[in-house]
Amino acid sequence: MKRFLFVLALSLVAIAPAQASLRIQSWMLANGARVLFVENHSIPILDVSVEFDAGSRRDPEGKAGMADLTNAMLARGLHQAETPLREPAMTEAQISDAFADIAAQRGGGAGIDRAGSTLRTLSSRAERDAAVTLLARILAHPSFPEDFLARDKARTIASIREDETKPESIASKAFWRVLYGEHPYARQETVASVEAITRDDLVAFHRTHYVANRAIIAMIGDITRAEADAVAQQLTMRLPQGDALPAVPPVKLMSAAEERIDHPASQAHVLTGIPALARGDDDYFPLIVGNYVLGGGGFVSRLTHEVREKRGLSYSVYSYFNPLAQPGPFQAGFQTQREQTGEALKVVRDTIATFLRDGPTPKELQAAKDNLIGGFALRIDNNRKILDNVAAIGFYNLPLDYLDTWTANVGKVTIAEIKAAFNRKIALDKMSTVVVGNVK
Repeated sequence: MKRFLFVLALSLVAIAPAQASLRIQSWMLANGARVLFVENHSIPILDVSVEFDAGSRRDPEGKAGMADLTNAMLARGLHQAETPLREPAMTEAQISDAFADIAAQRGGGAGIDRAGSTLRTLSSRAERDAAVTLLARILAHPSFPEDFLARDKARTIASIREDETKPESIASKAFWRVLYGEHPYARQETVASVEAITRDDLVAFHRTHYVANRAIIAMIGDITRAEADAVAQQLTMRLPQGDALPAVPPVKLMSAAEERIDHPASQAHVLTGIPALARGDDDYFPLIVGNYVLGGGGFVSRLTHEVREKRGLSYSVYSYFNPLAQPGPFQAGFQTQREQTGEALKVVRDTIATFLRDGPTPKELQAAKDNLIGGFALRIDNNRKILDNVAAIGFYNLPLDYLDTWTANVGKVTIAEIKAAFNRKIALDKMSTVVVGNVK
């Protein structure tokens, strides 16, 4: 019956209309954890995210992949807690069964800046308490069993070796390396770096980064403010306090570089870009509106018109900004026949240069605004999407009314603001390029 109710609730989530206004409540726990909560009683579900500054930018030198492996192994097993609760050890299978028995779902992962876990559970008290307690134990007391570490390392290494044969993966890794040099954003998992990781490394990484005073807890669902506070306390009561982390070095703008990597693929894979945009930057809205015109609007973008429609040089061409805690990349990319690589790359560069000089036309600007504003509801049309947005607001310390003011901020962007923002963030003579598949 519980499983049936959960499936029914999930179906309701999929069709629940986005709220016109999302009131995000925020507070700090005594242990330093920050909580963000949206109260929503439309369906009997609670969605939770717990994140930490534990992404790949925190990987130790020579051991890239540590953040991913640590996060992946959180639920491989639990040791018996040395606390008054004396909670018993659990295997991976027992953890999975325990979540299934209460119709709860656990997820998570590690990105570049952040890592953590998510939970979806029925909001009824018994099921909610059981699910939250189990997630709290996973975050605080993973056992990191050696046999599962060997298995997960083998899987990761197999994936790396497979990626080494794919031109798109080769291009992406080279692109980040060329753009970021020695910065942690450039670190990529290799066979050697994963092989070097030990269980003691995972234990130390977890102890350093999965701490109460740096936890960001986001919640949306069918509970009250007081119940949300109790859930947050429950999630972090087992976590230790952590020392201050060393500052991540600033992103340095590298000299423009071009790297060509041979590959037998029939098409060349080309990426060009530059470190450009950090979360919370004042230029964020002019850049995303302008980029819709340049290369983010699919078939209606400038790049598609110039590269695909007018010249037939590529089926797909795009550009986008990837904002991070520190300036993430502006990236333009396409695939083309090997012999057309130089011509297509010149068209892309010329199109970007024209956009930097002139910006969008009034008609293009209005079309971009209409599309972005009209499509905004799809960004928050279910609790999962809202949770993702609220978690990002918490981690990157964005304004609590960020979602409520998003469409207004898009609507007031001007052509002059777009031109100024693009010219502040993008310099053609400093953009680096990676070509995989055509070394000529």
